[in-house]
Amino acid sequence: MFKKQDGSFSVGKLIGVLALVSVAVIAASACFTSVPAGHTGVVLTFGRVEDNVLQEGLHFKLPFMQRVMIVDNRIVKLDVSTEAFSRDLQTINTNVAVNYHISKEESSKLYKNVGLGYEDVLITPAVNEVLKAVTAKYTAVELVSSRSEVSVLLDDGLNEKLNGYGIYINELNIINWDFSEEYINAIEAKQVAEQNLIKTRTEQEQALVIANTEAEKRVIAAEAEANEIKLLAEANAESNRIITESLSGELLKYQTIQRWNGELPRVTGGSTTPMLDVSEMLK
Repeated sequence: MFKKQDGSFSVGKLIGVLALVSVAVIAASACFTSVPAGHTGVVLTFGRVEDNVLQEGLHFKLPFMQRVMIVDNRIVKLDVSTEAFSRDLQTINTNVAVNYHISKEESSKLYKNVGLGYEDVLITPAVNEVLKAVTAKYTAVELVSSRSEVSVLLDDGLNEKLNGYGIYINELNIINWDFSEEYINAIEAKQVAEQNLIKTRTEQEQALVIANTEAEKRVIAAEAEANEIKLLAEANAESNRIITESLSGELLKYQTIQRWNGELPRVTGGSTTPMLDVSEMLK
């Protein structure tokens, strides 16, 4: 009977020890918190947000009086889709990818003012607002041709709205613009018309070039022919001049005698004096 009581006493003591150990473990675990890499810990003391944040690693906290909220300070990607209107009143669905991060030094301020739902409360509404404002400054065609410029304006606009909360935009990429089917059809029709116009103008320009080339050929041929005639005339004139200068009076008389057949010219009338002075010819 004594042994049974002694055994009962031993079991109760063991249970008590285990209970104390469990309480000690729970109390010890409540005294420490771990902050993962790339995060910060926002300390709440009886619900009040402390200004100082906990950096990466293991930290002590007051059990049952303090809680630690973990804030992700790594670069996070957020995809946002929104509908906006261009300056020429075209409906455009825009998809953007926003890379942002939370400043470690401002984690407590962000949690105090917004909490952990800052994507839904701050970032997404800011993206929608800035995107609509920037889109309204451009026509649909200008948005496509000014893609990099639009991205810069969106980035600047978002940083202006979010930096005060400790949120910073690292990069913003416009994934795509979805235009209405009516607008796409109109663009395609316009492009076809422009291509046809370009083709017509090209054909006209080619025809004009050919016509000008043919005209130039005719002008060149005419000029060549005129130059040839001029040179031939000048050559004949020079030849005649040389011949004329080379014909002396004696040579002319000699040629006349050579061509004479010996007959005197016949003269009608009362005078029988011949018209040709042979003696003069023989001198």
